[in-house]
Amino acid sequence: MLTRLKVSGFKNLVDVDVRFGPFTCVAGANGVGKSNLFDAINFLSALADRPLIDAALAIRDEGGRTTDVRSLFHRVGDTYADQMSFDAEMIVPYEGVDDLGQQAKASITFLRYALILGYRADENSRSLGSLEIVKEELSHINLGEAKENLLFPHNPAWRKSAVRGQRRVPFFISTEGKGIKRIIKLFQNGGSGSKPLSRLAINLPRTVLSASNAAESPTTLLARREMQSWRLLQLEPSSLRRPDEFTAPTRLGTDGSHLAATLHHLARLNNGHRINGNSAAEAAAQIYGQVANRLAELIDDVHAIWIDRDERRELLTLQVTNRDGTSHPARALSDGTLRFLALTVLELDPHAKGLLCLEEPENGIHPERIPAMLRLLQDIATDVQEEVSSDNPLRQVIVNTHSPTVVGQIPDDSLLVAELKETVQDERHFKRVSFSCLPDTWRQSAPEGINPVSKGKLIAYLNPIIPTETKSEFNEVDEKLTQTKLLLPSAHRVIDRPDLQMLIPFPQNIE
Repeated sequence: MLTRLKVSGFKNLVDVDVRFGPFTCVAGANGVGKSNLFDAINFLSALADRPLIDAALAIRDEGGRTTDVRSLFHRVGDTYADQMSFDAEMIVPYEGVDDLGQQAKASITFLRYALILGYRADENSRSLGSLEIVKEELSHINLGEAKENLLFPHNPAWRKSAVRGQRRVPFFISTEGKGIKRIIKLFQNGGSGSKPLSRLAINLPRTVLSASNAAESPTTLLARREMQSWRLLQLEPSSLRRPDEFTAPTRLGTDGSHLAATLHHLARLNNGHRINGNSAAEAAAQIYGQVANRLAELIDDVHAIWIDRDERRELLTLQVTNRDGTSHPARALSDGTLRFLALTVLELDPHAKGLLCLEEPENGIHPERIPAMLRLLQDIATDVQEEVSSDNPLRQVIVNTHSPTVVGQIPDDSLLVAELKETVQDERHFKRVSFSCLPDTWRQSAPEGINPVSKGKLIAYLNPIIPTETKSEFNEVDEKLTQTKLLLPSAHRVIDRPDLQMLIPFPQNIE
């Protein structure tokens, strides 16, 4: 679970410092940099799994693909930054396995990973340039500091079940020296009793964390596993519609592939054993029933969902049956229905953990049914009022949007507003993305401070169509509202806030 991310020098992310809760919605206009935040998260995930150059090439640039790693660095005019830096605070799983199937247990589960990458021109790399590691560190956050670092409202029982272990030695990975003599050290088994493994940074084709295993440093391995689980979901209708072979993977792909195989696997997960007094067939029916009930929140005419097994062709096909008994295969379902189904399956999958990023979840959803989609996304995330368990996995959701309907319906303490801010650095003027929260929500209490978004910036979301002649009136209202403190507790939706009611021209009866 990613609880805080600091980024600088990556695309238009300069001195960005964002805290995340279980569910976060980032709202902003097109082109301000919402997707760049997702790209930064995706880049860190790729760096935990691949060589530096492969991870860089996996991240899109402004044209939709990366052909030069230089394009990932912040640019002002024709001048690029020399370095990009990342600092991620995260809660990692307590147990896991490495690439060879060896078991690992973390000595402590609340960690901070810092990485600085520099650009190095290289004539032998087809003009792509290359990346070098300037700094790589993995350290722990003490249990006693967990409460002050986890600012979102939560039950202490959840925190104690998620943040475990203890640690005295500060680093699992550290960096020493400068230039060509820079060395990155991996502390074996996370302790100080054994000699650390030292590697010259200039020769490293990948991060030290990405090559970790259970024998050398179990905690580092589990940090790697956590970062590998950060996924950007780009649910493609063609992938969602495709039937699966019997031998297909049983985990939903980031593009929505293997939907049928994943649901079929969840329905048969009990492997013939009786669970809670139910037979395997009854347990499977219960899973299908849960999916059907959830889909009924989006579509009225849903009676059942099931998987058709074609024994001759060895294919699995997802089917939805209407109340009149007519069945429709996945290929006949709408894009929005398929996206909703995929997220429903993710919610039920106990093995689907980590961070899920989703762009514009409202796509293909009727405005009247968007609240159902938002409820589903919040249910996917871990419930911080209950202890972490197989029924409440450590799972997190971040979405971005520019939809007024989405912004108005989400809990107000889950909202971040992205906007471009004029900045001067080294006598150069440029615009960078900035993330603001609503007043009197938990992010504003952060020690580093975060500016609340002005009410005027929310007008576009609360009133999608505003005549030009009335904008000055709203600006006057905004100045008056910034001096008031008529706020309700943070459990309310954005549109429920009294300090925003004056900006809404019509009564809000959206449920």
